[in-house]
Amino acid sequence: MVSSKVVINGIDFKNPVITASGTFGFGQEYNEIYDVSSLGGISSKGLTINPKEGNDGPRVVETRAGMMNSVGLQNPGIDVFISNELPGMKKLNTRILANLGGATIEDYINGTLKLNDTDVDIIELNISCPNVKCGGMALGIKAETAADVVRKVKEVSKKPLMVKLSPNAESIVKVAVACEEAGADSLSLVNTFKGMAIDIRRKAPVFKNVVAGLSGPAIKPIALSMVYEVAGAVNIPVIGMGGITTWEDAIEFIMAGSTAIQVGTANFIKPDAALDIVNGIEEYMNKEGIKSLEEIRGIARR
Repeated sequence: MVSSKVVINGIDFKNPVITASGTFGFGQEYNEIYDVSSLGGISSKGLTINPKEGNDGPRVVETRAGMMNSVGLQNPGIDVFISNELPGMKKLNTRILANLGGATIEDYINGTLKLNDTDVDIIELNISCPNVKCGGMALGIKAETAADVVRKVKEVSKKPLMVKLSPNAESIVKVAVACEEAGADSLSLVNTFKGMAIDIRRKAPVFKNVVAGLSGPAIKPIALSMVYEVAGAVNIPVIGMGGITTWEDAIEFIMAGSTAIQVGTANFIKPDAALDIVNGIEEYMNKEGIKSLEEIRGIARR
């Protein structure tokens, strides 16, 4: 009998497909399109201590093989999330990752304290967002600063701590190892790549922040190689993401060493893409006679 169940930090996920932060809201709108309880989990919109309006100006630009975004962590704030959004998310009957952003280490600590006594399953510590002017990626591109924030948050966290890594780091493997040594329970990677677009008619950058985050199919081969390298360097679960749009992509990441995967930009291209990936993985397992994903996890590196 085939089972696509996976376990992350002692928590059972019905399958390895999680929707990525910032691409799925809090799940309610997508639940009008399909039953999102079919998913392994949902990573919430990036949350901050105080509400954020996000960045001014254009926020999304389509590329030939994906998109760039400069949303800037627009969100209602953690308190509103806990009171207004989390109850609805719990009714969706899937695992919940609370994606936590911040401008300072104190922001991350205070956000964690607020999330500790809620029903979220895992805190996904976002130290890799390229679309904010302070904090975010600035804390995640160097091993020392990444380890510092992870260590201090881990001291106060009652929840498993998943750390989301930036592909723009000086060395993503060094950052991953440093986060593990500092107490991270799991890692998710990669966040978006730093990129930009220029409006040739205005003769100026499209985004007010100049740089933005590149995602979508174009980044998949690079993201896959980074997941492969990190999975071989750490002993904690790795959740792979970056350009996953099909079940075949997901299987590649699992074969590279991912315990689970996250689906992001594909949700904008095809709203039920994550469901297609769930079904595709299970059909593949049946066809290949694979009873558990453990049989193929990391098989490409054996």
